[in-house]
Amino acid sequence: MTMRRMRASLLLGAVLSAAVALCPLGQGVASAADTAATAGRYVALGDSYSADSGVMPITKGTNPICLQSARNYPKLVAADLGLSLVDATCGGATVAHLTKSQYPGVPAQLDALDGTESVVTVGIGGNDSNLFASAIGLCGVFAPIAVLNLGAPCKQTYGDHFDRLIDSDATAIGAAIEAIRQRAPHAHVYVVGYPDILPQSGRCFAQMPLTTGDTAYMNAVQKHVNTMLAEEAQLHGATFIDTYTPSIGHDVCQPAGVRWIEPPLSGQPIHPGPDGAAAQARIVAAAISS
Repeated sequence: MTMRRMRASLLLGAVLSAAVALCPLGQGVASAADTAATAGRYVALGDSYSADSGVMPITKGTNPICLQSARNYPKLVAADLGLSLVDATCGGATVAHLTKSQYPGVPAQLDALDGTESVVTVGIGGNDSNLFASAIGLCGVFAPIAVLNLGAPCKQTYGDHFDRLIDSDATAIGAAIEAIRQRAPHAHVYVVGYPDILPQSGRCFAQMPLTTGDTAYMNAVQKHVNTMLAEEAQLHGATFIDTYTPSIGHDVCQPAGVRWIEPPLSGQPIHPGPDGAAAQARIVAAAISS
C-alpha cells in the first residue's frame, strides 16, 4: 500500500444541517427528553470508519473531500431503526474536528447537536496522533525484509511507541464524550470501536506486507485503541459498541464476500467495504435496540 492511497482513503466529509423540533401549540412546552424521544433524532459523528469512506456513492450535498458514503453504517442504522439521521461523519477526522472545522465550509461536528437527540454515535480516535496511518506506513517500510518472515522488525524498532500515542489520546477522547453529553443531555451516547483489520494468527503478505510477528504487533495496537475507547466510554457515561470481536475472521486477509476490511489496492484501502459497512450497521443497530 502506498502512503498516497492511504492518505486518499482518509479524506473526509461534511455535516448535514438539522431542524430543531418544535412543540405543538396548545400542548404546553414539552420537555427536551420527550421531544427527543418523539423525534428519534440520531446524530452520527466520526471519522472514515464511520463515514465508510470509499464505499460509493458519496452522500449528495456533502463536501466530497469527506468521502461520506451514502451507504455508511449510520444511514443503514437509521433506516433500520426508523431514526431521523443527521450524519456529520467525515473521513480523516480527529477528536479536534468535533469542536473545530476540519475544512473551510465544514462545521465542527458537534455543531450538528441541538439537544433534542435521542441517539448519538461517535467513532473517533484512529487518526489522532496520526495513529493508524503512521503505524501502517512505518511498519510497511519493512516489507522488503518482511518477505522472509523473520521476527518482528517493526516491533523491534518502535516498541511501545504506538501504545504511548494511544494512552496520550485518552484524555481528549474522554473530554469529547463529555462535550457530546453536555450538548445532547437526553441522548444515549454510543462510542463505536474499530473492526478487526488483521488476522488473529499468521499473516497474509500479499495483502499486508508484514511478518507474522509484526502482524501480531499491529493487532495488539488496534486492540489497545479499542480498549482505550471502551474505558473512556465507561468513565464518561457512554456505551461502547465492540465491532472488533464480531469482525474476527472477516479481516483484510479473507476472500471477497468474507472480509469486511478491504485490502490496500482496493477502492476502500484498509477500510470497510460495502460488506463491512453493512456488518457495522447490524452490530450498531443491535446495540441501540437493546
